[in-house]
Amino acid sequence: MKKVFCGLSAAVLLLGGCGEKSGSSSGGTNTTCSNPLNAPADYVGALGKAQQNAVKTADTTSINKAIQMFTVDQGRNPKDLNELVEKKYLPQIPTPPAGMKLDYDANAGTVRVVKQ
Repeated sequence: MKKVFCGLSAAVLLLGGCGEKSGSSSGGTNTTCSNPLNAPADYVGALGKAQQNAVKTADTTSINKAIQMFTVDQGRNPKDLNELVEKKYLPQIPTPPAGMKLDYDANAGTVRVVKQ
């Protein structure tokens, strides 16, 4: 009985992650095979990407708000991000995530995080 259960469990694990999935938004079939043993690594990787996106969003939001306040008070966009620190609109320029840099457009008065 134990051998039958183990064999059945192995078959379910092997076939459970593979197969055709219909009803995708593209209208075609999606044939993917996901290994359940990779799930923890996939989850940790997704968490890392989510954290990096959250940091990028929070940093650019605070900088863009400081730029808006500067523009209202001074009647112009700052020349560079250092001017926001000099005039006390930001305590410091936030450090972008690894492999990224802050891209400031003085004409538009916006900042975004881009790959280096």
